[in-house]
Amino acid sequence: MKIIVIGSGFGGLTAAIRLRAKGYDVEVVEKRDKPGGRAYVYEQDGFVFDGGPTIITAPWLIHDLFELCGKKTDDYVNIVPIDPFYNVRFQDGTVFRYNGKREEVIEQIRSFNPGDVQGYERFYSKTAAIFKAGFNLIDQPFTKLTDMLSVLPDLIRLRSDRSVAAFVNSHIKDHRLRQVFSFHPLLVGGNPFQTTSIYALIHKLEQEWGVWFAMGGTGALVKALVKLFQDIGGTIRYNCEVEGMLIDDHTGTAIVRGVRLKSGEVLESDRVVCNADVAQAYLSLVPAKYRKKNTNKKIAKTRYSMSLFVMYFGTDKQYPDMAHHEILMGPRYKELVEDIFTKKHLADDFSLYLHRPTATDPSLAPQGCDSWYVLSPVPHLESGTDWSTMRKVYRDRIVAELEKRYMPDLSKHIVSEHIIDPVHFRDELNSYLGSAFSVEPILFQSAWWRPHNKSEDVDGLYFVGAGTHPGAGLPGVMSSGTIAARMISQF
Repeated sequence: MKIIVIGSGFGGLTAAIRLRAKGYDVEVVEKRDKPGGRAYVYEQDGFVFDGGPTIITAPWLIHDLFELCGKKTDDYVNIVPIDPFYNVRFQDGTVFRYNGKREEVIEQIRSFNPGDVQGYERFYSKTAAIFKAGFNLIDQPFTKLTDMLSVLPDLIRLRSDRSVAAFVNSHIKDHRLRQVFSFHPLLVGGNPFQTTSIYALIHKLEQEWGVWFAMGGTGALVKALVKLFQDIGGTIRYNCEVEGMLIDDHTGTAIVRGVRLKSGEVLESDRVVCNADVAQAYLSLVPAKYRKKNTNKKIAKTRYSMSLFVMYFGTDKQYPDMAHHEILMGPRYKELVEDIFTKKHLADDFSLYLHRPTATDPSLAPQGCDSWYVLSPVPHLESGTDWSTMRKVYRDRIVAELEKRYMPDLSKHIVSEHIIDPVHFRDELNSYLGSAFSVEPILFQSAWWRPHNKSEDVDGLYFVGAGTHPGAGLPGVMSSGTIAARMISQF
């Protein structure tokens, strides 16, 4: 059986490796000149910048791929633990050093607000129950309503109708600690005040199994997976953008027969796994006459995650006081995420994620230098923001904030930079509305309510990636690849 995989992000590579390991003839076609999708790597002026995901959790999902192929992860890539996971910095100058050492976490909670220690203990106990139920769902398909009915009792028992923030706030009182334990949905494109509390399992996941980093950057992990795929006989082609699906409906049922590239070349196959943004893929690759479920109207009514403004930059000096991962909280929390997700308004203030991989791997920058990116969640393109004019303005605001609060004389030491914004997500990554994480992870856009891994409209077409079940983040995206591969191999 011949299988075409569209896109070489983590979901596509996971599916491709698993299917090739089962003996299928698998070919990956990638639009860009390098693999990775959102995990693309930018290299300039001696600096290496990871374009996308930089937080690795659930490392066993990676190890499973290599073991499946009779290989060892360590022979391809070196994955190391990070401590702290993050520094969470607040406007009042306080810093929460967030790591996996339970006694240290509790001691820091005590230093912020002694009265919250018991509340945190209750919160942690409940996240363990959420994790047990929620993580069991992560590699299971939800293609039938009966799949959903079987897990509804757990979802009701765990109060999945509540948001992550509501769940945290019911146990913790200090406003800073509430942010420490509720910001995680932002890492997967969710509003903490609207994302289902099931996503609180991220805290348990990190506490139990840690946060990891691939030496050489996330791009080194992408290269390792590509090499693994090729070592077992898989084929990958770059600069091959897909223009449309080949669909046969002469029997009355729409069946995928391959893809047509923008070059005009036709690639026939028995199945297609699509790692492209699910909304944009349906709109641009599958003609509307075949889409009885995923109609234009349904796609337009779906809620999508925020976008991102990301500045990659290199400095000719080092800032050793900054950790590998820094969460820099702004003056507003709930009001800011409402601006981003609900009002679709680009605010003057921001909260930032600052990534300094050279804290762990100095080889990613010239000697004596640091490699960085700073990320700001921003509304997707429904905001109407003119990024051609706002890009420089917003960039300067962020640099001024970093310089004022955390990195003295930063503007004098930036020697290399590259910026992406919501327009990049729309035009380069083919993401609907320039969303950075595709479908927003609210309750009624999760599990069975999320775009399905197996298309209901076209037989033989499967979807993987952030926009389909189970969702964004490295564990979710890789699990989507696992689900698709299992569904195909059961044919």
